Amino acid sequence: MKKQLMNYETLLKVTNAISHSKDPEEVVLMAVENIARALEVKGCALFLVNRETRELELAASFGLSDNYVNKGPLSALKSISESLEHGPVAIFDVSDDPRIQYPDEARQEGISSILSVPVMIGGRSIGVLRVYTAEPWEFTLEDVNFVQAVGSITGMALDMARHYKGMKQSIDLLRTMRDPAKRKSSGGPAHDTA
Repeated sequence: MKKQLMNYETLLKVTNAISHSKDPEEVVLMAVENIARALEVKGCALFLVNRETRELELAASFGLSDNYVNKGPLSALKSISESLEHGPVAIFDVSDDPRIQYPDEARQEGISSILSVPVMIGGRSIGVLRVYTAEPWEFTLEDVNFVQAVGSITGMALDMARHYKGMKQSIDLLRTMRDPAKRKSSGGPAHDTA
């Protein structure tokens, strides 16, 4: 019961922090750190899909070494790809699963099990949240639901931060257009009032 209460408390903490953040980097860092701490696991990482290269690019990680997170490109088509399209995937033994793209590096990092859940925006998968454990771990439905909930909140927060950033840039551009001094210095058309 204590773990379940802790997950609800963590979910509330993450939701409150994320809802007040307009910085996408801060949002993803909070998400991975809070998941790792709540589940008391080795680490957590958030990867976003690069639509051009079809690679998973690291957005944030917590508890993992630089060597591991920089081991090489992760293919969205080879590295636990089902979690991008079909939902959560739990891998009990990374040393004996063909869905792991870098099994030797995972063993060297001391990773035994991985949970991978999609991060969605508007019904479209934009990336994955991955949880890494040092001991073999049978992920419970509560574990999966918790990580999925944080993944959903993170996806919404990233989308809102993107819209906020675009809106802020539009407002700044409009201010520049309205301010004759800024237009003149930026080489835009200036109106002579004399």
